Amino acid sequence: MEVEAASGSAGEIRWSKLGTSLPVANVQALVASAGELTADQIERYVQPDINAHAVLPEHSGEVPVIDLSNLLSPESVEAEVAKLRFACAEWGFFQVVNHGIPDEVITGIKHDIQKFFQLPLEVKNAYAQRPGDLQGYGQAFVVSDDQKLDWSDLLALFAQPTQGRDMSYWPSQPHTFRNSIEDYSMELMKLAQTINVSIAKTLDVAPELLADKHVAQFLRMSYYPPCTSMPEKVLGFSPHSDGSFMTILLEINSVQGLQIRRSGAWIPVKPRPDALLVNVGDLLEILSNGKYKSIEHRVTINAHKERLSISAFHVPTYGGIISPILGTIEEKMLYKAVGVEEYARLYFANKIEGKKALDYAKLSGI
Repeated sequence: MEVEAASGSAGEIRWSKLGTSLPVANVQALVASAGELTADQIERYVQPDINAHAVLPEHSGEVPVIDLSNLLSPESVEAEVAKLRFACAEWGFFQVVNHGIPDEVITGIKHDIQKFFQLPLEVKNAYAQRPGDLQGYGQAFVVSDDQKLDWSDLLALFAQPTQGRDMSYWPSQPHTFRNSIEDYSMELMKLAQTINVSIAKTLDVAPELLADKHVAQFLRMSYYPPCTSMPEKVLGFSPHSDGSFMTILLEINSVQGLQIRRSGAWIPVKPRPDALLVNVGDLLEILSNGKYKSIEHRVTINAHKERLSISAFHVPTYGGIISPILGTIEEKMLYKAVGVEEYARLYFANKIEGKKALDYAKLSGI
């Protein structure tokens, strides 16, 4: 079934107009054309503080694993909810197994993302980002001509609700790509709903209070080329937390690169092949009054192998308000109420820099 273009409401369409990114060189093309890159060629990509904190690979197997089937079983739900509460409070990241997304949907989206990034640059550029829009093929969070750049290219699409889609950004090559995106996006919406209900249980609040917090979905497909010259000095994505409510990540190939910040060090994530990675976003940190923390993460680069992934950012309704839920406030409120649009504009208007955007929502004196 071919995915049709949809004309959406003003709020839904405005989602992708909340920011823009300056055009910069395509990294995949740079690698392909330059052979052995020199220090001068990649100077703008060199991150001076990349080694400011230790990397602890010995802890990579400690990222919590949540079994969705246990969350749905009356016999095991209480114990699994306790594990989910621990994962959100202590890690901000967890892996989900038995997630229920059919194997053929996972296989289809992986295959088509790989095929898309193998297309000639001129074909991919037909879907290039346009000024004033977050969607399309290019880069993200480039707001000045002198900032350090990330070693990656991406394709960003607004996927849900369908009324907000701009199909001019949806690639028609490979020919199955649009349907693969549609199928995967719909499955993720069902998964996000299940996780959201379970998160409400961990906070001891009514699920209805979280019901509208994941209804919009942005997809970001990322390509991280290898860097043979100095992989230890560049990053595929700079340290940041997500400005979402919840993010769901699928690793496309088996090349590692994601690292999360924990106790002042970087922990490489070694995802299970049968799992999806889920992380707490800034908006869930606000809603939980800081009980659950959005965690800084970054992407490192392999010297010889490319890495690909797809992230789904689930966010509330455009005109909504995010504030701590009364049931989460034990002593004092740590965050003020913020408009979803207001926070998103702030988040996308600046170069990503750790959790700096979240400072805007903190009450004075915190």
